[in-house]
Amino acid sequence: MKDSILVINCGSSSLKFAILANAGQETLMEGIADQLGSNNSTITFKYQGKKLQKTLALGSHESAVKEIKAWLDLHPAINDLLVGVGHRIVHGGETFKQSALINQDVINGIQECASLAPLHSPAHLKGINISLTLFPTLPQAAVFDTSFHQSLSEEQFLYPIPMDFYREHHFRKYGFHGTSYRYISQRLAQIWKGSEQQGVLVAHLGNGASTCAINKGKSSDTSMGITPLEGLMMGTRSGSLDPSLLTFIMKAKNLSADEALDVLNKKSGLLGVSELSNDCRTLEEAMESGDERAKLALDMFAIRAAKNLASVATTLESIDHLVFTGGIGENSSYLRQVICNHLKALNIGINSTLNKDAPRGETLNISSNESNTKVWIIPTNEELMIALDTISLIQH
Repeated sequence: MKDSILVINCGSSSLKFAILANAGQETLMEGIADQLGSNNSTITFKYQGKKLQKTLALGSHESAVKEIKAWLDLHPAINDLLVGVGHRIVHGGETFKQSALINQDVINGIQECASLAPLHSPAHLKGINISLTLFPTLPQAAVFDTSFHQSLSEEQFLYPIPMDFYREHHFRKYGFHGTSYRYISQRLAQIWKGSEQQGVLVAHLGNGASTCAINKGKSSDTSMGITPLEGLMMGTRSGSLDPSLLTFIMKAKNLSADEALDVLNKKSGLLGVSELSNDCRTLEEAMESGDERAKLALDMFAIRAAKNLASVATTLESIDHLVFTGGIGENSSYLRQVICNHLKALNIGINSTLNKDAPRGETLNISSNESNTKVWIIPTNEELMIALDTISLIQH
């Protein structure tokens, strides 16, 4: 069946891509363009079990999409199956409650939200503009990370600051990782009938990390805010802290507000505390060889993840399921164990053996027999959601 979708996910310095077929169930090709904006940028294609890496001379988002187009021209059998392009967009503000087919109004709407996501939005717009030029006959869709959280109540999304900031500038909590949370909610409903009527906590833990409470299939609270800096400690982000600290940092090092924010976004988190790496695997290896600072960073990460799970849980009537997802959530048995140790007061517990022996990439229930809450590892699949949304918008 002709239903292949090219999924494009533009980050500030990377571009992930994949071609999904068979209602998103089959990945025909995938890859990543890395270190964009630098002299060492490369693009890697994974196809039929083989990897092909090329240097990107210009190192721009535009040159990356051109390479994808060139690859497709060399593989007409796949090129001919394409029916659309789906773009992951981080910030849709209050404008976009759901995914949308891209036209000039949608582009203008993304531009209006750009000030809320200054790292990501310009990259998304570059990806969209070059894709519209290179694939002029294909319908293209925008899938927003923020749209799943549009179900939050006013009490949850408003900040306790003067109301004119919200009225005039739309300063509020938006939340992110929504495409992942929507996938997890639907996947859990497939494996545990009735979970869409229950209370679900999800920890999406990766270099960017957040938590979400899903009440009867809808987001009721999430840890990230107006930007992805709020909430738990992450790979290089500090997460929530006393806002006054920002001015202390500025004065201590004679920094501008933007420079101080840069410290909190890019030099903090696991990297800042460990002074070694923002990569969880590197830190776990260091911890095993006796590095105290690496262990401190991981344990701080775990405590903050547990606190944020407990915090968003206040919007649920019951905690029926806890799901770990994202690169760290799916693969770090150490952090899953420590996080659950901090949730004992909520009667959440895991089976240590099942947790430790969990095979990579598999969906697994790791709850202990005594646990009131079912604890799961479920690999996320944002690309699938983007492909399905794109197909559904095209067909309507």
